[in-house]
Amino acid sequence: MSETDGTVLCEDGLRRPPWAARDPLLREYYDTEWGMPVHGEAELFERLVLEGFQAGLSWATILRKRPAFREAFAGFDPDAVAAFGAPDVDRLMADARIIRNRRKIDAAIGNARATVDLRAEGGLPQLIWSHRPERTPEPRTVDEVPSRSPESEALARELKRRGFRFVGPVTVFALMEAVGVVDTHLVGSHRRGSSGVWESPP
Repeated sequence: MSETDGTVLCEDGLRRPPWAARDPLLREYYDTEWGMPVHGEAELFERLVLEGFQAGLSWATILRKRPAFREAFAGFDPDAVAAFGAPDVDRLMADARIIRNRRKIDAAIGNARATVDLRAEGGLPQLIWSHRPERTPEPRTVDEVPSRSPESEALARELKRRGFRFVGPVTVFALMEAVGVVDTHLVGSHRRGSSGVWESPP
C-alpha cells in the first residue's frame, strides 16, 4: 500500500483514507455503509446510540460489537428501548458482549424515549436532515477533515434541548458523516460522491 494526497492505494487498486485501508472490517464498513444516506428512524437511532457508546473507544470496537448491541437493544426499535426498565439495565450491565457503561446505557434508553417524543415534532430523521449544510467539506487529506461544524453544533443543541444525551457537536458531526448528511470522503477516495447527496468536486 502507498499513500498519496492523504489516501492509501490498497492492494485492490482503490484509494481509501488510512482509517479504512487496513482493517478488513473497517474497509467493508467504509466501502458499503459509511457516508451513505440513512433516513429511517430506527436506523438513525441506532447510529446515534452507537456514536455515543463509541466515545473514548475505537469505531472498530463498536463495529465488532454491533451484532450484540442489536440483540441487546431490541434491534434498536425506539419504542422497545423506550420501555426498558431497571431489569433491562441490570441485564445490559451484565452483558459482557457490549460496552457496560451505566451512563451510556441510561443515555441510550433516555434517547429512545426522546426519539419517540420527537415524532410529534416531525421525528428524528427530519431533525437530523434539516441540519444538512449548503456545502460539504472537500478534504484532500485527513488533517483537512473537520471534527465539528456550525451545523453539528446547532443540531447538538437541538438534540439536547429535546432530552438527548451523549450528543456533543463532535459526536453529532461523526453521526452526520456516517449517515450522509455531510460528505467527508477524501477527494481522492474511490467513495467520494458515492452517496448521491453531494456531487464530487471537479
